[in-house]
Amino acid sequence: MPRPSRLRPALLTPDAPRRRTLLKAGGTLLLSVIAPLPASAAQILAVRVWPAPDYTRVTLENDSELKTSHFLVPDPPRLVVDIDGLGLSATLKSLVAKIEPNDPYIKQVRVGQNRPNVVRLVFDLKEEIKPQVFTLEPVAGYQHRLIFDLYPNKPVDPLAALIDKGEWTTDASAAADSANPASPLPAPPPAQTEAAPDAIAKLEAEMSALNGTPPPQAVQPTPSTSIAKAPPQKVVRMVTIALDPGHGGEDPGAIGASGAREKDIVLAVAKRLKAKLEALPNTRVMLTRDGDYFVPLGQRVQKARKVQADLFVSIHADAWVSPTARGSSVFVLSEKGASSSAARWLANDQNKADLVGGANFAVQDKQIASVLFDLSTTAQINDSLKLGKAVLTEIGGINRLHKASVEQAGFAVLKAPDIPSILVETAFISNPDEEARLRDDGYQNQLADAISKGIKRYFADNPPMAKSRQT
Repeated sequence: MPRPSRLRPALLTPDAPRRRTLLKAGGTLLLSVIAPLPASAAQILAVRVWPAPDYTRVTLENDSELKTSHFLVPDPPRLVVDIDGLGLSATLKSLVAKIEPNDPYIKQVRVGQNRPNVVRLVFDLKEEIKPQVFTLEPVAGYQHRLIFDLYPNKPVDPLAALIDKGEWTTDASAAADSANPASPLPAPPPAQTEAAPDAIAKLEAEMSALNGTPPPQAVQPTPSTSIAKAPPQKVVRMVTIALDPGHGGEDPGAIGASGAREKDIVLAVAKRLKAKLEALPNTRVMLTRDGDYFVPLGQRVQKARKVQADLFVSIHADAWVSPTARGSSVFVLSEKGASSSAARWLANDQNKADLVGGANFAVQDKQIASVLFDLSTTAQINDSLKLGKAVLTEIGGINRLHKASVEQAGFAVLKAPDIPSILVETAFISNPDEEARLRDDGYQNQLADAISKGIKRYFADNPPMAKSRQT
């Protein structure tokens, strides 16, 4: 039998004297050896860890609902979780090895039998966090799940994150300040002012080429003996595009016959599309997720709004009960019902992502939900239809279209009231031929190129309006 002191790190009770802790640890070990667990003890089926910039999620999947209690311990920061009706198992112990060194919030986790039929998890943290601990009923291919979401005390701001990565220029501050009338507009940096004419000329040339019209020619000034006033400086209007790779983390999305997962395919396409869009002048891109983790539907839209996105493009791979269904589609929001029964079915299926991925509905902000789901405007839908048509036309050049026109349905992820938003179904992952194409690097690149061209065509016909004015 190991010495009781070896159990101390995993079973520390912060408010108890050390001597009593050691005695309790030793007694707990003895009881766990001589007292068998009840036949009704829950069984852990799988443990998963999903580190992400926004939060780290730990999932315990089990055959019955678990009861838990938890508390935080400061200096050093720890999260302590007690789980009733559970005994140690090899599956549960494997959680220790699943914590990665680059996890943004967890240093390590320790697992121990705290008392008979109660397991204690101690998460050693890299910083103070706000935990959300909740359970999920069986859904899709999952049984009962116990979820630990570890959020930082100060939520990650998507705009600040892009600035830290060097993917955002200083004019973002001006755009943000323009939303607050009490804040004065800062003067543009000199480098930006000097580069403005060339950048604008390049953008106008590209946009005009798409329309088949020659680019505007510079007007030569009329000679004059008097000193002419310098023409007012044009301000470079940065275009911000939010790309939303669907699913992620606990939610794999649709799975093809050969095992391709929708969440992996769409993330790869989104990253290719991001690179192509960022190669355009005056364009910057934000991904709602850049790795394998789950982002609730409402948070995806909120991320786009926080960076004041001009467009929102959600990327998916379709699936159907029949493997013969094929083709690409583009969807926009509808306030008056779906344009077809298939569109309604698809929207209902996609809107279940929060159930599958695991959103904590108990803490959802009702006010935010009201904004997202009730304030969609006719203008947003009209602009979304224009964007959808431009993208669908380009995709039709590389793949068969499932429907020749843009479809509409009540997709939750498209309900930002102030951002033209589309959902692109790249192909049917449930069709073996299209699944193979979706896994192909060349086809992924073609998809990204087509969507990029569609976005350029949209902006050529619908130039972005100024968000702020500088004189």
